[in-house]
Amino acid sequence: MKPMTAMATTPLPENIGVAGKFRDFADLLDSQGADGFRARACRRAAEVVSRLERPVSEILATEGRDGLVVLPAIGRGLAGAISEIVATGRWSQLERLRGDMEPEALFRSIPGIGPRYAHRLAEDGQLETLEDLENALHSGALHIKGIGHRRKEMLAAALAERLGRVRTTRAYQSHPLPPVSMLLEVDHMYREKAAAGALRKIAPKRFNPKGEAWLPVLHARHDNWHFTAFFSNTRLAHELAKTRDWVVIYFQAEGQPEGRCTVVTETRGPMLGKRVVRGRESEQQLKEPV
Repeated sequence: MKPMTAMATTPLPENIGVAGKFRDFADLLDSQGADGFRARACRRAAEVVSRLERPVSEILATEGRDGLVVLPAIGRGLAGAISEIVATGRWSQLERLRGDMEPEALFRSIPGIGPRYAHRLAEDGQLETLEDLENALHSGALHIKGIGHRRKEMLAAALAERLGRVRTTRAYQSHPLPPVSMLLEVDHMYREKAAAGALRKIAPKRFNPKGEAWLPVLHARHDNWHFTAFFSNTRLAHELAKTRDWVVIYFQAEGQPEGRCTVVTETRGPMLGKRVVRGRESEQQLKEPV
């Protein structure tokens, strides 16, 4: 059971701002047809945050992210969201649902990252969030021209501080992943509903000069997993005309950080023509594409 939390008699402006983003996120989930579970969780968290007697930035600075996780209604996923908002003033998940996602702007908020490296992280590294960058650094998956060992160490230190990890001594750990079969079900559901015109569409800011609402969004829940799916809106997807083939699926187990994967139609090898989850091909059985 989480401990009781002292509540402020007068709401603190910083906490009100964070709570407002949580409520905006909940409203978007409702308008885009999500099942209501996550929206209710965000509204509960908004109430807790708005009534805290201490600024969330102070909790992060003194207790790290663990100081947020022990609060009622705040799991590791929402603690990560608060860390990002405090560090950058932005929340990637909210901007994604609005179609406002601009990874380059987010990465430029990190000391030592200018426009050139921010562009490389977003385009060459296919990264979107500070969590993505942190994971790539710790797993050794970041291979970007001009970002060598010393710069990676500097980035890791900056991210640890900005994401409220200064006081944690735990080593980096990967998080559980949803089964490939479940991801392929979400992929099939998304493409089927998108083709039928049954999904809400958003107007992404990137690569959309006319501001058209063309990008369908799906929210789904399976067991303990929450999913949000979009067609890929990256520069490479547009260049290769794959914006109706590549599906990016964001997944999050209750109380855990968010992850993502991309599902594509394989163009070579023994799985030619089949839908595969990039990076997890070895887990898939050879079968007819859905």
